[in-house]
Amino acid sequence: MGLFSNKISRDELKAGDHIYSWRSYIYSHHGIYVGAGKVIHFTRRGGLEIGTGTYLDKIIEISVPRHGGDNPCPNCGGQSTLDGVISSCLDCFLAGGNLYLFQYDVSKAILVAKQRGGTCTTAPSDPPEEVVHRARYLLWGNGFGEYHLLDNNCEDFAIYCKTGLLVFSVTKSGSSSQVNAVCAAGGVASLALRYLGVGRTAGQAASLAVSPATVVSAATRAVTMTLGLVTTGLAAAVAVAGYSKYCIGRVAYDVGVRKDVRKVPVEELATLMAVLEGNILDNLDITNSDKNK
Repeated sequence: MGLFSNKISRDELKAGDHIYSWRSYIYSHHGIYVGAGKVIHFTRRGGLEIGTGTYLDKIIEISVPRHGGDNPCPNCGGQSTLDGVISSCLDCFLAGGNLYLFQYDVSKAILVAKQRGGTCTTAPSDPPEEVVHRARYLLWGNGFGEYHLLDNNCEDFAIYCKTGLLVFSVTKSGSSSQVNAVCAAGGVASLALRYLGVGRTAGQAASLAVSPATVVSAATRAVTMTLGLVTTGLAAAVAVAGYSKYCIGRVAYDVGVRKDVRKVPVEELATLMAVLEGNILDNLDITNSDKNK
C-alpha cells in the first residue's frame, strides 16, 4: 500500500479495518471488516435501484453482495434480499474486485495527492474495538437511516464506524469523500450529474470519483468550447485555476477538517438519524392530528 494505491492482501486484514473495493473506475463500495471473514456494510437491496432510468441505476445494483451465479452464497444466505446495514462474507463484499484499505489520519498533502476520492481522510480513527462495536450495534439495530447517494451512503457508514463523527449541514449531511470530490469539482461535475438524472436522494451512484485529471480535462474542454479559446497557454491557466479550486474544496469538505461535524454515540444514532430524516416529527404530527380529531 502506498501513495498511488491502497491495495492490500487478505492476510493484512485486521478487525476494525475500513475496506473498499472498486466496482469500476467511478464507484467503490465500503464496509468494516469485523474479523472471521465477515464485513458489515450499508447497502440497498436488489430491485430498489435509484430509478433515474439511466445507467446509474446499475451502479447501485452492483453494490449488492454476490458470490457469482444464481444460488445464494452458502456463507451469507439471502443477504442480497436485505437492505440497510448487513453482514456479508468477504468474497460477497468484494464481488470479484480487489481489496483496498481506507487510510485515516493522513496529511492534507496526501489527501490532495490521491487522484480519486473515497480512499482516505485526515480524520483519525478510533480504536478497533470501538469501530467493531459501532458496526455490530448498527447491524443489530439497522440504525443508520435510509440509504441516499449524496447524503447517506456506504462510505458515510464506514467513516462513522471508524470515527463516530456525523456531519450536520443544511447543504450536505454526508461525510463520503467520493461525494465530496464531486462537490469540490463544482459546476462541471454538477452539470454531468444533472444530465445523467441524479437527484439529491438518488442512491450512491453520485459517489462518482472525480479525479484531478478529469477535472483539468473537463475544464480545458469547457473553456475551449464555450469561449472558443485557441491559445493553449490561456486555456491551461484557466484549467490550473480550476484544479486549484478543486484541491482546496477537497480539503475543505473532508470530515477531518469540517467544522460542522460532531461525535455521536452509536447508542443515540438511530434516534438522531430519525430526527434528521423527519420520521419522528412526521409521526408526532400524525399522533397530534389523531388527538385533535
